Amino acid sequence: MEYHKDRFEDFSLIIRDDKDNILALLPANRVDKKLYTHQGLTFGGLITSVKMKSVIMLEIFQKLKSFLLEHQIDEVIYKCIPCIYHTKAAQEDRYALFREEASLIETQLSATIYLDKPLKYSNGRKWRLKKVKQLGLEIKESENFTKFWDLLHQILDKHHGAKPVHTLKEITYLHQYFPKHIKLFEVYKEDQLMCGGVVFENEDIAHLQYVANSDEGRKIGALDLLIDHLIKTVYNEKKYFDFGTSNEDEGKVLNEGLIDQKERFGASGVVHDTFLWKLR
Repeated sequence: MEYHKDRFEDFSLIIRDDKDNILALLPANRVDKKLYTHQGLTFGGLITSVKMKSVIMLEIFQKLKSFLLEHQIDEVIYKCIPCIYHTKAAQEDRYALFREEASLIETQLSATIYLDKPLKYSNGRKWRLKKVKQLGLEIKESENFTKFWDLLHQILDKHHGAKPVHTLKEITYLHQYFPKHIKLFEVYKEDQLMCGGVVFENEDIAHLQYVANSDEGRKIGALDLLIDHLIKTVYNEKKYFDFGTSNEDEGKVLNEGLIDQKERFGASGVVHDTFLWKLR
């Protein structure tokens, strides 16, 4: 998170027990009298060890409430960690939010493949893959983000009037620090970039953070080839392949075409929930 620390007033917390052992961490930032778990992260919430107990979590929320009120914070916007990012069941915080009468204010819907289950592509997807595999395209991992970032900018601007969350400088910086966790894969037809994707990965999950498909790549199905390669070859030993969310307007609008593309690879829904916890 260091690369964008100047954008936020950090208010991250460490919760310890009476023996000074760390029980939980809370990445957070403050805006006036409101605490966010953290606006610089896709999802947040309390990070706990595998030793966390339900009763301890309830006590943490009580102590957290008192602490925040002492610091003139009236509300918490709490983004829960989606279940697929847990290494074991860990939703004690959601129960504590219920006990505190927090309100669900946003739900984003992500599309995720459980890689240990048989994959079922749609018939149309199978047909496109069969065709594109006959073209002799080259799939390769790259550490040069410049060409892909140019294509990504063009596609986002053309179809969505948007820009990538990360600049080229930022994604290059992050890749240099986390080369095993942030990777770029590209598909080429001779020396022409057809499509590419940036994957953020950890021990269990491969998350497709960015994807860009050129006009020609779209016509020939290059992105289908790339995703099939990632799912079945590169990340086939992971637990999950996560495409990310397909929403607008705080989850109230579902991009049906986008999520349909993901579901045709065998993905299904995982929610990203955000709660408003009023302390007063």
